[in-house]
Amino acid sequence: MKVSTLCFLVKEGQILLAMKKHGFGVGKWNGVGGKVKLGETVETAVLRELKEEIGVDGEEKYLESRGILRFRSENSDLDWNTHVYFLSNWQGEPTESEEMKPQWHDNNQLPFDNMWVDDKHWLPLVLDGQKLDAEFFFDSTGSKIIDMQIKQI
Repeated sequence: MKVSTLCFLVKEGQILLAMKKHGFGVGKWNGVGGKVKLGETVETAVLRELKEEIGVDGEEKYLESRGILRFRSENSDLDWNTHVYFLSNWQGEPTESEEMKPQWHDNNQLPFDNMWVDDKHWLPLVLDGQKLDAEFFFDSTGSKIIDMQIKQI
């Protein structure tokens, strides 16, 4: 089981999504994040990823946990526990990196056609203030949801 982070910058009815430019998830809008490295806390990892992927600095005290997403699949390489955060206070302007191209989106006009198939089921809920514990079971390609459970915590 791999552990990862996902962070969304939020402000005044908008959310920052970033287009993945290469590797796993290329061509999809997503939050910023990645694997938690050995010796890192989840919070340290999310702050590192923010700096690496979009050039912003955040502080742990401003991270707002929005829950955990448990991704399971017929292909165990796709099994992840992903910790989701919002950040509404940061330093620096989000900028494009080799890996991600950030762009602001209105909360009610998200590009779900170019996002992961599960996002439309949970992201509107967390944008509405809910904190979630969700589990998604995918086919072996990760493109089709076989089963899901979403609980508010």
